[in-house]
Amino acid sequence: MFVSLEKLQKGFTSAGYICDEEVILTVYLALRLEKPLLIEGPPGVGKTEMGKALARIFHTELIRLQCYEGLDENKALYEWNYQKQLLQIQAGRVEGRYGRVDGDLFSREYLLERPLLKAIQADRKVVLLVDEVDKSDSEFEAFLFEVLSDFQVSIPELGTIRARHIPIVVLTSNSERELSDGLKRRCVFLYLDFPGIEREIEIIKARVPQAGERLTAEIARAVHHIRQNQEIRKKPSIAETLDWARTLVSLNMDRLQGSTIERTLNILLKSRGDQRVFREQIGADALEKKIRSSLV
Repeated sequence: MFVSLEKLQKGFTSAGYICDEEVILTVYLALRLEKPLLIEGPPGVGKTEMGKALARIFHTELIRLQCYEGLDENKALYEWNYQKQLLQIQAGRVEGRYGRVDGDLFSREYLLERPLLKAIQADRKVVLLVDEVDKSDSEFEAFLFEVLSDFQVSIPELGTIRARHIPIVVLTSNSERELSDGLKRRCVFLYLDFPGIEREIEIIKARVPQAGERLTAEIARAVHHIRQNQEIRKKPSIAETLDWARTLVSLNMDRLQGSTIERTLNILLKSRGDQRVFREQIGADALEKKIRSSLV
């Protein structure tokens, strides 16, 4: 565990995750209190990447649970290996050892660990990423915050299993529905939004340094302007900004041009509707001129 904010900040920098001091402080408090970190914000602002960055910082395993509607504890916690149990029963019939087989069928040998149980049973502290928890049902959410409250689970056939090491837990939410007060009480809350121009310039420099000063500044301003349009439904994510930067570098571009913006628009905007809005309300050539004037 990091002993200071300064060391944690250096860890984020070395992991390529650029963020504000307020974000670092919130993460630091979650680590010191050993409480889950609940990150809310629009898609593409770096919520999932936070879990990946923490795994890189602590040189540990990332265990990811992707949430979806209908997710239940069997998929998130554990399942019994029914095929293996059936094979054992069939073998027992052949060898005439029904009693011992029946007694062994619900041992750890037949247990399939899913992400929650795997994180609790890990031999070292791991990062547990519970991604898009707002997509799960309220019933699963209630089950989840009980697990994260005590960091133990009860399996009827095996008894209570307690965490060997309390994992670093990161939960993400796109705010598709309001999460329960019970879950929020058990977490340290952090809201992430799209970065400003200067912050995005720092991110591009850290992740795509070959883009150069001029192109990096133009990319950050162009993406910021596109995000400002209220008619565009899926705002370009930070990951898509970086993909665009890499695309332009691969095309040997050192500055933005309207024709190049038009040809590479599909890297930033992933729906025909948003691309149509861009062409009708922003325009590639107009965007080029706007970026040029802002850098004069």
